[in-house]
Amino acid sequence: MHIGIAGTGVYIPATTMSAADLAKATGVPPDVVAVKFGVRRKPVAGPEDTTAAMGVKAAREALGRAGIQASELDLVLWCGAQHKDHPCWLAGLYVANELGAADAWSFDMEAMCGSMMAALDVAKSLMLARDDLATVLLVSGYRNNDLIDLAEPSTRFMMDIGSGGSAVVLRKNLGRNAVLGSAFRGDGSLSMDCVVPVLGSKAWPPEPSDLGKAHFVVPDEPAFKAKLNDKTLPNFYAVIDRALALSGGLTRRDIGYLAILHFKRSAHDAVLAELGLSEGQTTYLDQYGHLGQNDQVLSLELGLAAGRLRDGMNVVMVGAGLGFVWAASVVRWGPYTE
Repeated sequence: MHIGIAGTGVYIPATTMSAADLAKATGVPPDVVAVKFGVRRKPVAGPEDTTAAMGVKAAREALGRAGIQASELDLVLWCGAQHKDHPCWLAGLYVANELGAADAWSFDMEAMCGSMMAALDVAKSLMLARDDLATVLLVSGYRNNDLIDLAEPSTRFMMDIGSGGSAVVLRKNLGRNAVLGSAFRGDGSLSMDCVVPVLGSKAWPPEPSDLGKAHFVVPDEPAFKAKLNDKTLPNFYAVIDRALALSGGLTRRDIGYLAILHFKRSAHDAVLAELGLSEGQTTYLDQYGHLGQNDQVLSLELGLAAGRLRDGMNVVMVGAGLGFVWAASVVRWGPYTE
């Protein structure tokens, strides 16, 4: 028995910010934004592009590509951002209703920008364990750029954050695009190092001045960056190696395509060098920036369109979520045999 990816969908808002726009807002030179930070442009949601609305649009595309009706869905799993249309609100049930998935139940989950890989593993486990789950939709929307103040020096490294939606349709015993192993690492010592300091229960009720503080801040930027430099890449490699090992004993030599989150160019190049991969085995998302848990699905679709991802390849989807969690999943693309 296996779980396969029947279809994917991505929604990208029409409005964009260019490297020049970001340079003007941050004071960082345009060439540094484009080359060092790796953001030539990024999509930014308009007023109509709420977090859940972007997920709905991506979900419709994924269902269409899969050739599956919403009425066939057994579960809609929201794996998008916590920054949703309303606080304390289930986006997954809204998406299910908008799609007409009348027989589906739903729940929302969050592992920040590692959520898509976590959702793949959670959904796979549920589908293998339950006879009543044959078709599952994973859906995400993300516009955490709302929570980034581009004039805030401590979070300049987050200037690449944009907006978008993605969705994945999973089907039991599909016969292709099988989800294999996944692996995760977490480090709660980073949990308070980059936060939105207001509008949560720790600072409730809100003060009139809180609106001006409703964005991410890093209280101790040097300490935070030092911790990330020590831990980020080693943990990326650890979850990639573990996910490969859990996928029938695969190794780095078996990676055909790497669907990796957007981050600065030097880190991207370091990962490729460490894994022994070429530029032709991945897609650098400098035309999109970082779209949270949507990056991996976007990369997968861009890789297919460019002919970089082909049948028979092992795809490694990898990302990291603020807080901090590292996540990787392996998919065997194309026809699947036990």
